[in-house]
Amino acid sequence: MKLIILGRDGILNEYREDHVKSPEEWVPIQGALDALSRLNHAGWHAVVATNQAGIGRGMIDMASVNAIHQQMVRLAQASGARIDAVFFCPHTPEDGCECRKPLPGMMLDIGHRYSADLHGVPMVADTARDLLAARAAGCPPHLVLSGRAAELDENALRQILEQVPETTVHRDLAALADHLIGSPRGAGGSGATAQEHS
Repeated sequence: MKLIILGRDGILNEYREDHVKSPEEWVPIQGALDALSRLNHAGWHAVVATNQAGIGRGMIDMASVNAIHQQMVRLAQASGARIDAVFFCPHTPEDGCECRKPLPGMMLDIGHRYSADLHGVPMVADTARDLLAARAAGCPPHLVLSGRAAELDENALRQILEQVPETTVHRDLAALADHLIGSPRGAGGSGATAQEHS
């Protein structure tokens, strides 16, 4: 089974500083769901792992988070894509839980659920925190330059890669899909990688 772990905000949907608080605020990044569809059709099963501290801070309740994820799954299906499961941490950083990234708890739970060796499970991130979580879990880390990472300058990107030097960098989820599927569509297409570090 080919399994991939994806962050949510900044990877599948547009990142919001004030948190996604309703289904209407979950807006897919252009091309992200099409990229997910291509991964699915190439045999990849996708699981989302997301920190949702807004729950712990009282900004959003569990019913609203579930409604947002139902919307995400519906929009993915409308694009021919499939999300197998969503794992989320409802805690704030102050709670000291084991599941909030950069700790590996969610990824370890995913590995257990799917009986997967995480060393063969790519994890897609747009922050250093999530790359550190990938490394802690043993997942190959991949950074997409969308969401929060779209604002990185060359120096900030270099600092992240010094923290997690095994990271592979892609312009967006479409570029990552090309990388994993092994069928880049050329420099003029949205699938071209910006740069790669191995």
